[in-house]
Amino acid sequence: MSDEPVTPIFQFGTSRFLQAHADLFIDEAMARDAAAGPITVVQSSGDVSRAGRLKALSAPGGFPVRIRGLDQGRTVDREQRVMSVRRTLSTATDWPDLVRLLAAQADYVISNTGDRGYAEQAADAGDGFDQAMSFPAKLRLLLRARFEHDAKPLTVLPTELIRHNGQVLKTRVLALSHHDDDAFTGWLANEVIWADSLVDRIVSTALEPAGAVAEPYALWAIEKAPGLVPPCRHPCVRMVEDLEEAESLKLFILNLGHSCLVSFWRQLPDPPQTVRDLLSLAAMRAQLTELYEGEVLPAFAAAGRDAQARAYVETTMERFQNPFLEHKLADIAQNHAQKVERRIGGFLTWAKSVGDDGPKPRLEAIRAAAQSP
Repeated sequence: MSDEPVTPIFQFGTSRFLQAHADLFIDEAMARDAAAGPITVVQSSGDVSRAGRLKALSAPGGFPVRIRGLDQGRTVDREQRVMSVRRTLSTATDWPDLVRLLAAQADYVISNTGDRGYAEQAADAGDGFDQAMSFPAKLRLLLRARFEHDAKPLTVLPTELIRHNGQVLKTRVLALSHHDDDAFTGWLANEVIWADSLVDRIVSTALEPAGAVAEPYALWAIEKAPGLVPPCRHPCVRMVEDLEEAESLKLFILNLGHSCLVSFWRQLPDPPQTVRDLLSLAAMRAQLTELYEGEVLPAFAAAGRDAQARAYVETTMERFQNPFLEHKLADIAQNHAQKVERRIGGFLTWAKSVGDDGPKPRLEAIRAAAQSP
């Protein structure tokens, strides 16, 4: 076993997003000796249809990521090979190896399992591994093995689009550990670092068997905490005092804009299929611009962040009109009602909380339409 790769980073999730985000950043940082080390990618879903992708992620020549789009008006169009992934495993077929390797090697656990990965499952009540378990339940078993191995602390760094994602995951794992001994639960609560983070990059297309096409813009904001060191030093990785600032910009400008565009799109008799093509219609572009100006930006002004929000709107409009990315509105439209409630309903509540009581008829109408049967 001495020739096994040593990977201090264990990543749960094989998505195209992670390939063009964390995997890419860590690869670029490794070239500067500025990363904790290479990655083991773990497929936690057990989806056999993705076995080819899983294998290709650790191919000796790496996998391609194409960065295409506009950056402050300049065209970016480049491809690079990402070689930060050295090993791939599946919880469904490689559980014993995963337990052994994570217990001995991990300094970081990164996850992007989607909201469904956190959903409670009947199998979670068991004390032995079951592939049907949720991600938090599997993580509890892996961390218990780590505790029993040497109790060396590590950092858990979820990137799921859930507010306070590190604390949410910590709470779920601790709740599942209520029958465990006090030494282990104390270690989970006080020694393991559960980091809150926010990720932002549009990754529109998967390449086969592995790889992705992504926009130039990228952000990985990580909230500072005692003892927390990021897995790599990279221009797109920012340590921040409070994630609220980055979260509100992304959720209430970028994500809110996406849901508004879906609402506009659904009303057209013969609509284009991508964000870029929809915004090539002057009326659609004007409608979104007016909505930002009249109903969204006043809230940021009330919060004392007008200049920052206006700059982010400008960047967002450039991202939406990326001439290269095929960002399909049908993809954004999935779970539309839930997204509208979180993005637009959440914004309306937030706007009042920061002192903006102005009328927001268009946003209210979009919210009401999404709630109707």
